[in-house]
Amino acid sequence: MSEIDQLSINTLRFLAVDAVEKAKSGHPGAPLGDAPMAYLLFHKYMRHNPANSHWSNRDRFVLSNGHASALLYGLLHLSGYKVSLEDLQQFRQWGSNTPGHPERGDTDGVEVTTGPLGQGFAMGVGLAAAEKHLAAVYNRPGFDIVDHYTYGICSDGDLMEGISHEAASLAGTLGLGKLIYLYDDNLISLDGPTDLSYTEDVLKRFEAYHWHVQMVQDGNDLEALGKAIEAAKAVKDKPSLIAVRTIIGYGSPLAGTNKVHGEAMGAENVKKTKEALGWPADKTFYVPEEARKNWLTIVDRGKKAEAEWNALFAEYKKQYPELAAEFERTQAGKLREGWEKTIPVFPSDKPVATRNAGNVVMNAIAKQVPELIGGAADLTASTKTIVKDGGNFHLDAKGVNIWYGVREFGMCAIVNGMAAHGGVIPYGSTFFVFTDYAKPALRMAAIMHVHSLFIFTHDSIALGEDGPTHQPIEHLMALRAVPHLTDFRPADANETAAAWRLALERNSPSFMALSRQDLPVLDAATHNIYDGVKHGAYIVEKGGDSPDLLIVATGSELWPALEAATALKKDGITARVVSMPSWKLFEEQSEEYKSSIFPDHLPKLAVEAGSPIGWWKYVGRHGDVIGLERFGASAPGKVVLEKLGFSATNIAARGKALLDRVRKTEAAMAGK
Repeated sequence: MSEIDQLSINTLRFLAVDAVEKAKSGHPGAPLGDAPMAYLLFHKYMRHNPANSHWSNRDRFVLSNGHASALLYGLLHLSGYKVSLEDLQQFRQWGSNTPGHPERGDTDGVEVTTGPLGQGFAMGVGLAAAEKHLAAVYNRPGFDIVDHYTYGICSDGDLMEGISHEAASLAGTLGLGKLIYLYDDNLISLDGPTDLSYTEDVLKRFEAYHWHVQMVQDGNDLEALGKAIEAAKAVKDKPSLIAVRTIIGYGSPLAGTNKVHGEAMGAENVKKTKEALGWPADKTFYVPEEARKNWLTIVDRGKKAEAEWNALFAEYKKQYPELAAEFERTQAGKLREGWEKTIPVFPSDKPVATRNAGNVVMNAIAKQVPELIGGAADLTASTKTIVKDGGNFHLDAKGVNIWYGVREFGMCAIVNGMAAHGGVIPYGSTFFVFTDYAKPALRMAAIMHVHSLFIFTHDSIALGEDGPTHQPIEHLMALRAVPHLTDFRPADANETAAAWRLALERNSPSFMALSRQDLPVLDAATHNIYDGVKHGAYIVEKGGDSPDLLIVATGSELWPALEAATALKKDGITARVVSMPSWKLFEEQSEEYKSSIFPDHLPKLAVEAGSPIGWWKYVGRHGDVIGLERFGASAPGKVVLEKLGFSATNIAARGKALLDRVRKTEAAMAGK
């Protein structure tokens, strides 16, 4: 290792150590051990332009062990990204752009939010999958305009997590040859030596997943690391894992122990570490001028690389103007002009399951939204999420249909990685109840604000015979509680069409909960359904100018609610019926609009075949909710709905009882 390499690596090490020590919080061990491989990647192997962190053909980098964020911030600062020395000094502080774990959007150069172990690894698979697809779609002979690698560093914690198994297996199946992970194999986890809980042969495991695997015995050996990376790049049909034997907390008195993993080392240990590695013990956040100059050579190389690509793209644009225009459009995240005109309007003459309606919509828009790509967790035939004639990604990367296998968590995290890459609008699909498996990835999509779509079917107890294990109860409320995640539970085929349009237009994460069973269809000539769904809730039955009662329902429960309103009318009670397909969209409306939908003076009854928690916000303390505070049952769907209270008869009875109670209360108050 040359002197300038050693100086540059130690500069990175101690920027991280000083950041953690100043914050009195963080993880100094991994940066001390991983600095050489991180330096080599950023300084020699990655093609990136710190002056433009959004250059489309940049190599992507994922720090899957996001707890080592101080390492990444040091890398970004030294490489010339918009991360200042002052930013490093504000590590983990309020309002800083150097948070405790890397966050996409907060810090220039951070591709994906990481920290929950294993998710970064899976999102790296998504980044590489997006690159492979876009390269197949847009590249032409002599014009490899999409040609970049996804590099990452991962830890033993990442590889212990089940999601890494799911994602690694699929990555091998897909042959993602431009995905290269460096595995920080330091034999230590937070609790102590990894052999307490982690004794498998990791390299053999990854060989079984059809990965190219290598071992570097000394994480400080730049030559050996370089040879391993070159060998990985030479393998075009397999992703690569390079296990790198490092020493956690390298150079410190705590080296090789779990004591240096997750807390500041303390002033005395920092001093001894600096002395051991020949660093000025009395200086903090110190960047020697020689090291800075060496690091910043990345900037000139990056500008040159992008300039060469720009010249290539300019010529590509002349020869393939239509392809170039499509590439620019999708990279900008814009939809084709007029694409929404392809969305079908469903007639109201026969019932349609909203999962089937979703399939019709997907296939209607597929040619006008060619960037739509995805699949299901081995449930394509049930969730109806397949694009006819869309091709098979596994056989030809131009294809937009991906078979994810039974890997719900891995699927959704890979979707997030693809969305973070850009140029595609990815989706994943499974039964709604299995969001239990995928929830952390849905939360991550919301944290990152990426354009991930999640299509969930079999949305309630109405799925019937499969019983409580497959009937979602708490799931809808659990996902509604996730900030920035848009919910859609459409009541019919036309609301489903509107949900698809809005999910694509909003350029943010959303999910749909769709029915297995056929449902009647709202008359599109009578209702402005798109506008109604866009507002989150709208009136489908006015109930005259002075209704006595308001019934609000979502999804399939809208229909017995409408039947109940008809039954109540025979008893002289007029009911207004509101469809509420999206709480998130409703909460974005003006207070005036909200009051027009839920006027204070009307008694309110909510009907939804799921947990009632949360509905009281809309029905008020004196309202009522027909929901579920128990699990479902195995029986035909119609029977389960009726037995558990979702018949029109029961809704009408509950509405009448609510109105009676309110009237008695009002009379009692008037008597006082």
